[in-house]
Amino acid sequence: MEPPQDTSENPNDVLSDDDSSPENTNPDDQEIPSTTLDPPISDTQDESSDPVPDEQPQNTNSNPTEPGPPARKRRRRKRFFTELIANPSFSKNRRPRISGLAREMDTEALIAISVGFPVDSLTEEEIEANVVSRIGGQEQANYIVVRNHILARWRSNVSVWLTREHALESIRAEHKNLVNAAYNFLLEHGYINFGFAPAVKEAKLKSFDGVERANVVIVGAGLSGLVAARQLVSMGFKVVILEGRTRPGGRVKTRKMKGDGVVAAADLGGSVLTGINGNPLGVLARQMGLPLHKVRDICPLYLPDGKAVDADVDSRIEVSFNKLLDRVCKLRHSMIEEVKSVDVPLGTALEAFRSVYKVAEDSQESMLLNWHLANLEYANASLMANLSMAYWDQDDPYEMGGDHCFIPGGNERFVRALAEDLPIFYGRTVQSIRYGIDGVRVYAGGQEFCGDMALCTVPLGVLKKGSIEFVPELPQRKKDAIQRLGFGLLNKVAMLFSYNFWGGEIDTFGHLTEDPSMRGEFFLFYSYSSVSGGPLLVALVAGDAAIKFELMSPVESVKRVLNILRGIFHPKGIVVPDPVQAVCTRWGKDRFTYGSYSHVAIGSSGDDYDILAESVGDGRVFFAGEATNKQYPATMHGAFLSGMREAANMLRVARRRSLVLSDKVNNDLEKCDTLDKLFENPDLTFGSFSALFDPHSNDVGSHALIRVKFHGDKLTSSHLCLYGLITKKQAIQLSEMNGDGNRMNSLYRDFGVKLVGGKGLSNVAELLISRIKAAKPINASDKG
Repeated sequence: MEPPQDTSENPNDVLSDDDSSPENTNPDDQEIPSTTLDPPISDTQDESSDPVPDEQPQNTNSNPTEPGPPARKRRRRKRFFTELIANPSFSKNRRPRISGLAREMDTEALIAISVGFPVDSLTEEEIEANVVSRIGGQEQANYIVVRNHILARWRSNVSVWLTREHALESIRAEHKNLVNAAYNFLLEHGYINFGFAPAVKEAKLKSFDGVERANVVIVGAGLSGLVAARQLVSMGFKVVILEGRTRPGGRVKTRKMKGDGVVAAADLGGSVLTGINGNPLGVLARQMGLPLHKVRDICPLYLPDGKAVDADVDSRIEVSFNKLLDRVCKLRHSMIEEVKSVDVPLGTALEAFRSVYKVAEDSQESMLLNWHLANLEYANASLMANLSMAYWDQDDPYEMGGDHCFIPGGNERFVRALAEDLPIFYGRTVQSIRYGIDGVRVYAGGQEFCGDMALCTVPLGVLKKGSIEFVPELPQRKKDAIQRLGFGLLNKVAMLFSYNFWGGEIDTFGHLTEDPSMRGEFFLFYSYSSVSGGPLLVALVAGDAAIKFELMSPVESVKRVLNILRGIFHPKGIVVPDPVQAVCTRWGKDRFTYGSYSHVAIGSSGDDYDILAESVGDGRVFFAGEATNKQYPATMHGAFLSGMREAANMLRVARRRSLVLSDKVNNDLEKCDTLDKLFENPDLTFGSFSALFDPHSNDVGSHALIRVKFHGDKLTSSHLCLYGLITKKQAIQLSEMNGDGNRMNSLYRDFGVKLVGGKGLSNVAELLISRIKAAKPINASDKG
């Protein structure tokens, strides 16, 4: 959720957060002429596939204005108080706060922590990968040091491909096994050697271990699908991506806007990198040479009449709001300890405390409090009435540290680079995914795509809608998690102006409203002038207002935004022109998303993200996307990391199947060798036929195993043997016939027997072979 960043010292943020592309949703999703506004106004972002220019955007701060209201930092509270909770589900794999450890930790450990590794324990993935012989002890401690060193070494120079030999250079030879374990884990799970640096791209053109693996069908070309595809290709898999839209990126969409000599790149979906420390998207930006623009913390607020909010009142209400959250935290702590599995809406709890403690009772204070609530609804893409009081901020312990940043030119630059050279079939809306022991079949647009495995990366909203049929049905456990988790809405109005009238000193400013039910309507404005290439302003619509927004015409929506802006700036003598172009998003109506990003709804918990991530069909269908990432839900980097996670999971399953197949091949070879030995002394031989009788019966109706040996120049070996199960009497009848041709005709026509290879024999035939082996033992030396 792109942080309102206002502030957010830590917002969860962003995922693509809000993606609004109703592309292909209805005929009205076209730019429409306005009878009162000259600029083109659109309620879709997908009608244009124009590439966004790569050139560095220019700062266009013409006509800077006076500072306005007192500038102050505004903390956006996405996650707030999990440290008070003792519930195990909150502490699982939790990362200690750096502040108490900084003096004792070296740089490499801090880098590992920023990426998401625990300080002194292994992740669940490392345990599953058997990186050490036993959990705990000195070997594990040494492994962690080695792992941190390799990770830090590559992160210090992400332009190179870190080889195993380079990793070994500065580590004692006695720890070579630990280096191999750590290097393999980090490489296969996408912690090192990923991205777009020339050296990395060149190395990833071929399988990193030289092994060719299974075929994978990926559903969805969003961040998680693209990342998984690139990683799978480097692991030797063959992939194909099916995408319903006519573009890649999913909920990450950058729209090129232009008119009257100005141009800008507007992120209509995921827009902010929320925390740059350890963020894989930050690595991509470094490799691509993209300068990051820190979103400044200053966020002035304006009243409905355009006047600046009184600084003292502003401070007092912000403190009161934070105290309300503190009190809710203490309440839920006691409730979770005393009454297990209890949950109520976060909004209900906050309102109860507000009423008891008489917070924000006058008009201005009430509007200010509602602004903070709108900010919270924006962070979660949800109404306060739908958020779980117990677990709404369960991802707090895992937040990425560092600044929140914009990418110059928009996040589509990442998407284009990720999609390069991948086999993506656009306009393929998937209707059905069928899976079983023989693989998967994915049906899209009247076509069937077959593979060994499938990766489903569609948004949670699509799963909730039931747009894709799964055969067999998904397990009830997964279906329940899909229903419990929340998937809400955030919309945007992107406006390109002929000049920047709001000034270049700030990146955000807010607006208060008198109607509590519409508190999220254009409550926060983002200035993208510093990174978009032109004077671009984006207004956010959150909470209940985001739902009502989709029922309003785009022309009316832009009018309402302009009224707000003119109410703020006209009293200062600043003219607010009509925009040269405007776009309104409609993520709720988009049939490829049905919403913006996930949240923990009442009755849900972080565990539901993990359940959604579980594969089904014994490793046939896998799931990725922000709503499958418990640590980083509703973020672009959460989607990215989930794609890496599932690529590693698919590699693990493919290796397991390879071992099983290898055992099966060995067993088949052993069986063929056994049959060859048994038929060295057949009970009956005639032409190309041989027969073995049941040693435990003299009955002519007892079973007999026949072998037919075929010879030919076109056979890869000197001969081919096929087998069949008949009776002793039938074998004698065949021996009395003239010529193998007549025997074959009789075998098929009269006896109805179909010859098969040695591994295709029935259970009855296998039992007969066991009896013959017992009666005619084969020496081990004979088997070679």
